[in-house]
Amino acid sequence: QVQLVESGGGLVQAGDSVRLSCGAPGHTDSTNAMAWFRQAPGKEREFVAAIRWKGTARLYADSVRGRFTISRDNAENTIYLQMSSLKPEDTAVYYCAAGPIMSYSPTNYRTWGLGTQVTVSS
Repeated sequence: QVQLVESGGGLVQAGDSVRLSCGAPGHTDSTNAMAWFRQAPGKEREFVAAIRWKGTARLYADSVRGRFTISRDNAENTIYLQMSSLKPEDTAVYYCAAGPIMSYSPTNYRTWGLGTQVTVSS
C-alpha cells in the first residue's frame, strides 16, 4: 500500500505564500499521476492541481491558476504545491493523491494522504 505524507500547512495571512510537500515511497504504474485536492468545512473535496512523474503536463483548477504551482522532485519522490497570493477562501485541508492517470476527478486517484490544514486569515 502506497503511503503519502503531506507537510507544510499552517496558519498564514492573506497574501502570504506557503509550500506544501507530499512524499511518496516511489512511483509505479498505479501512481503515474499525483494531485492536490482540498476540502473546506461543509464543502466537497475539490481538485487543485495535478502532475505526472514524467513530462511537462500540469492541470490546475481555475480558482488557483496563476497563484499555485505544482512541481515534482523525481529523485526525492516528492511533489510540491507552491501557493502564493493566498486568500481566506483557500482555507482548507489539502490532500495529496496518487493515481494511474492525471485527472480532475478524485475518483481516478486511489491513494490519499491524511491531509494538512492550511488556514488563511484576512
